[in-house]
Amino acid sequence: RSYVSVFTTYTDAAFPSDLPSDYGLRVALRYEVGRFFASVERLKRAIAKEDLDEAFTAYADMSLHLDRYLRVGGLYTYYDSVIDNEQFFQEYNDALVYSDPIKDPAEVRDLIVLCKGPDTGKTGIVIGLYPDATNNCVVKLDKYRGMREIRVVPRSWAAKRLGEQDPDDVFLIPRKATKS
Repeated sequence: RSYVSVFTTYTDAAFPSDLPSDYGLRVALRYEVGRFFASVERLKRAIAKEDLDEAFTAYADMSLHLDRYLRVGGLYTYYDSVIDNEQFFQEYNDALVYSDPIKDPAEVRDLIVLCKGPDTGKTGIVIGLYPDATNNCVVKLDKYRGMREIRVVPRSWAAKRLGEQDPDDVFLIPRKATKS
């Protein structure tokens, strides 16, 4: 809860007027902050219960709501004007190499390529699966211009990458050498 004031201060300072646009943005940003902190609490409960699947889902929701806050708040350092990548891959059906997402669906921590939808061709890692009937998963895309965006996509769009893969950036964090 100690970070709530940071988010609130930014929201009020960046969108201070009573114009409908500023008011709407403040409401949207406060909503995302609320959902972010609800996800933090959900993660704490999952850890206490030692429920790994619930912890993955809570972490995915935390990532999603922080990503939405950054996007709505104008805090991303770039704007991607390409709305739909799918058109670029229509001519090259075999350009993307991946396993069948229906027969062999991606699980949490699998490296994937998005094989359908507006982000076709982008790569990332599955960070959460929603256990509800939507059959959606949460994907953290690989770094682009210094940022790692979060997407919620149908599991049938997130296909496991084939072949030898570089590990996800998170697994490349340098570790301090232990002294013996």
